[in-house]
Amino acid sequence: MKLRHGMTFVSSLQTQTGAESGETQNVDVVLIGGGTMSATLGTLLQSLQPDWTIHLYERLDKAAEESSNVWNNAGTGHSAFAEMNYTSPQPDGSVDIKRAVGITEQFEVSRQFWASQVREGVLANPRSFINTVPHLSFVWSGERVSFLKTRFEAMRESPLYAGMEYSEDPQKISEWIPLVMTGRDTDEPVAATRMPIGTEVNFGEITRQMMNSLARRDNFHLSVNTQVRDLKRNADGSWKVTVANTSDGENERSVNARFVFIGAGGAALPLLQKSGIPEARQYGGFPVGGQFLFTTNPDVVAKHDAKVYGLAPAGSPPMSVPHIDKRILDGTPAIMFGPFATFSSKFLKNGSWTDLVRSITPNNLWPMTKVGINNLDLVRYLISQLRMSESGQFKELQNYYPEANRDDWKLWTAGQRVQTIKDIEGKGGTLQFGTELVTGAEGSIAALLGASPGASTAPSIMLTLLGRVFPDRVASEAWQAKLKSMIPSYGKALTDNPQLLYDVRAMSRELLELSEPDLTTTPVPKSEPEISDS
Repeated sequence: MKLRHGMTFVSSLQTQTGAESGETQNVDVVLIGGGTMSATLGTLLQSLQPDWTIHLYERLDKAAEESSNVWNNAGTGHSAFAEMNYTSPQPDGSVDIKRAVGITEQFEVSRQFWASQVREGVLANPRSFINTVPHLSFVWSGERVSFLKTRFEAMRESPLYAGMEYSEDPQKISEWIPLVMTGRDTDEPVAATRMPIGTEVNFGEITRQMMNSLARRDNFHLSVNTQVRDLKRNADGSWKVTVANTSDGENERSVNARFVFIGAGGAALPLLQKSGIPEARQYGGFPVGGQFLFTTNPDVVAKHDAKVYGLAPAGSPPMSVPHIDKRILDGTPAIMFGPFATFSSKFLKNGSWTDLVRSITPNNLWPMTKVGINNLDLVRYLISQLRMSESGQFKELQNYYPEANRDDWKLWTAGQRVQTIKDIEGKGGTLQFGTELVTGAEGSIAALLGASPGASTAPSIMLTLLGRVFPDRVASEAWQAKLKSMIPSYGKALTDNPQLLYDVRAMSRELLELSEPDLTTTPVPKSEPEISDS
């Protein structure tokens, strides 16, 4: 196997005792970070090329403990059904849904991928990691009601959103979300959309199960309590990856890898900078944390079977969109509301206070400064969030749960996110909302920066990565056949193939044991299904 720069992959681990003897091991792939992204890429590669050797390094004592942990993210299967920040109002009064369509398409790929892993025995007990929870958008006041109606009218034109309901009737909305509506001012105009096939996802459980499956393979090696110290390019184009034990900082060792993926969440930017590739120079990052109010009171939880998204304040980042969600936290039903923005100079929840300072370079200092100057609304929003008291946070909750009892709710500090700042020619420093895939050194190294929709679209992001760094392999008959067996819609736009959309949803619904309805209103032609049972 060759990358674009001509390096040949080794087919087996050449030095089995390198960690103990001090010799440098040669491996095919190094994955940095034990989260959803690395687990997804490792699972894809193990399926596509099982003879490749893969080493994964995680700095904590177990995988899926940072952003992938169920307590450290919103648990929403981001499918753009309810997240209004993915649809933007236009000057002519219309609403642009192109970004939402793209995210919905990506989440359908995630569903197919997870379903295929259930079929292959990599994932088990789907109820432990994905459950049907309707997704709703909810607004009040005339201007916002008008926006939501226009958004609904645009989305209903796509088969991706068949089955979505819209209502301005308080009684109807109360049937959908009684907890949100009970006690609300009946004179205030309200509106909601409801998509019955939304999901609640435990990305930590998905990650752990995929890691456990990988760990059973002879060619995969997981090292926890292990931090990557340095990345250096070798003369042959491979990468010398130096790691050390995090418990004492000693036992430094290294491996030579033909391909390196940096999927270390907030720590991805500093590691990308260590690589020295030119593509890294244009990036900076600003850490933003999040807190949620949560309750496990069964009487309260029983009243809310939905994820309800509102509209974010002007100038705020996408991760600040308020939402009140049914959660299943490693088996425990709960409701979470938030997020409330926090600030810490750490790039990871378990990171260092010096992360931000150490990430600033001569190349990104001015772009980062310019972002602050050009985004004063964002700066003001963050300041207002940091100044918000506990009573202020509870008042925000009452906008979505008017009859909330303060004694039922506790505050939880979730994971850190690093908002990506990119120096774009002609524009200077620009905030990049969403995820950013960076590749360099002729495709021998890649990193994932950014946040939402993140883990929800991990399979699509990793497929894009494969296409960039292994284009010849991806185009091969063997890889194409395997990819299409895992993801029947691979290479096709579901919005243009309503029959295929119907079929892949039915397939993933069955394998993932989802309780969602069969949306027979999907406008599909009457023909034979495009998915076989094989």
